[in-house]
Order: sequence, then structure tokens, then C-alpha cells
Amino acid sequence: MSPVAFSGIMQEPFAAYREKSREYLTSHQLADFRKCPALYFKKKQGLIPDEDRPAFLLGRAAHTLILEGREKFDSEWAVGGPINPKTGAPFGTATKAYAEWASAQGKPVLTDDQHALVVNLSTGVHSHPKTHDLFKEGIAEGVARADYLGLPCQIRMDWFNPFAGIVDLKTCDDLTWFEADAKRFGYSYQLAFYRSVLAKVLGRVPPVHLIAVEKKEPYRCGVWALSEQTLNYSQRENEAAMERLKQCAERNTWPTGYEECRVFDSI
Repeated sequence: MSPVAFSGIMQEPFAAYREKSREYLTSHQLADFRKCPALYFKKKQGLIPDEDRPAFLLGRAAHTLILEGREKFDSEWAVGGPINPKTGAPFGTATKAYAEWASAQGKPVLTDDQHALVVNLSTGVHSHPKTHDLFKEGIAEGVARADYLGLPCQIRMDWFNPFAGIVDLKTCDDLTWFEADAKRFGYSYQLAFYRSVLAKVLGRVPPVHLIAVEKKEPYRCGVWALSEQTLNYSQRENEAAMERLKQCAERNTWPTGYEECRVFDSI
């Protein structure tokens, strides 16, 4: 899984990418706008800070190990914690000793249990017969930027394969319900945005694949190829939202979407 240089696709630290989201539109920002223009505006202005939940930490760690390998993981993550000499057991994560140890590592820390979960997720993904071909060639965490509908946009892909295109990795609670979860979380809109921006860079429309792995035994993994119909529909919805975003910016008006009285007629 050695990174390969692709024209128009670069690698940069996540902090740098996040900083540039102040001037570039991202898929998550567009999702906020589709949900509520006022939410998008407040986040863009820094009035609503981004959350960093424990699940996000685990997700980033899993992405590093699965997509970039053990050497990269070991260089960017610390695992474990200090041992209590009186008991021979690790100090709890809520203790002062653990907090001091974690601070001294100079990088994010996972407990032994969290690390075991990340390893199981990686094993689940790489045990799937289709993932080998998807990860056989390409670049992890590839960044691309382009003008799209008159707006500066940027994407950060989990993996880009020159033949299989965009490969996005998700974790889930139960693979049985993943397709329903994908609809609920709007993954097709995210990936349609990625596809559109990358098409501007590549000069061609790339395929899109989605990988999902369970966060519990037996750590089942599934692979989906997103259909043209689904991506085209999501692209049209994205582009309509982007046109509304430009209108809101021109007028400096950011509604919630609930300004009018609605009729409630559900039982």
C-alpha cells in the first residue's frame, strides 16, 4: 500500500487540510448547509466548535492502521499506559498518572482495549476477498482541490485507486443495517461531492467504492460499488444546494429552514 504520486492529488497533514476548510467548501460543510444554512454559517464562522468524540479518535486510528499500515500507525499513535507498581495493573484512564503519561507521548493515545478493537477492524477489512484489489495500488488520504460550480472545493479521500477510483472506509455497529445507515448519514451525497471535485482534477469521472466493517465480532466487512444512478441523483441534489449556498452568501441571509408554519398531519 505504498503511496503513489498522482497528478492533482496530494498528501498533507489533516491539520493543514482542516485549516484550509476555512476557505474551501467540503462535503461535510455542504451536508450542514443542506440540513440548515444557519448551521453551516455558524460553523464556518467558528461560532460552533467541531466536536471530537471518542468514536472519532477510534475512527482516525483505524484509518491509519488499515490504509497506511503498521509502521505509519506506530509513528503516529501511542498505545497502553503506565503501570501501577502497587497493583501491577494499568492506571485507569481517569487518573492523574495516566493523564501525565498520555501528555508526555506527544501523540494521540489508545488504551489496550481500543488498540485491540482497531486491530480487529483492520483484520476484518483485509480478510475480505475484494479489498486486496482496491488497496493494491493507490494513495491514502489523498487531497484534491478544484473550482466546482464557481466555488473553491476540497476533498480528502480515504483511498484513491487509479482503476477502482474513490474508496471510502466506514465503521458501523451492524453490517446488516449498513445500507439503511448509509442513507441516513447521506454517504452518497458525500461521495458524489468527492467524485465531482475529483473529476475536475482528473478530467474523467472516477468510480466510487464504499467499504464498511463492524465494530464487534465477527468484524464482518462489506464492499459496495455505488451505482451511477445513486451518484448522479446525489450530485444533482448537491449542485442545487450549492446554488442556494451562493444565493445565501450574496444576500448574507442564513435561514434555519423552519421559518414558515408547517402542517403536522402524521399519526
